[in-house]
Amino acid sequence: MKKPKTMNRYCPYCRKKTEQKVKEQSKGKAGTLNRGAKARIRLRGLWRGIGNQGRFSRMKNIKKSNRKTTKKTAIVYTCLVCKKGKDQKKGKRTSKLVIE
Repeated sequence: MKKPKTMNRYCPYCRKKTEQKVKEQSKGKAGTLNRGAKARIRLRGLWRGIGNQGRFSRMKNIKKSNRKTTKKTAIVYTCLVCKKGKDQKKGKRTSKLVIE
């Protein structure tokens, strides 16, 4: 999906149409010790042993066919007049976002 580097959009802070910078929001890293994280499950010792492991037995082999291959990109628009950039919109489902 192609997006221009700057767009003319409405700014709610300036209350008028201004030039706004387009940027894709950076993806954060997945926390290793979040609740339900695989590393935390291993530390608790819930992913080994004999017998049914409940929901952990399903996590070993999630089918690749059921996964979504792309995510919706979060696009941040920053006003060049007042420098506020709170406006985020969900983009379309694309494999790559190119800002030109």
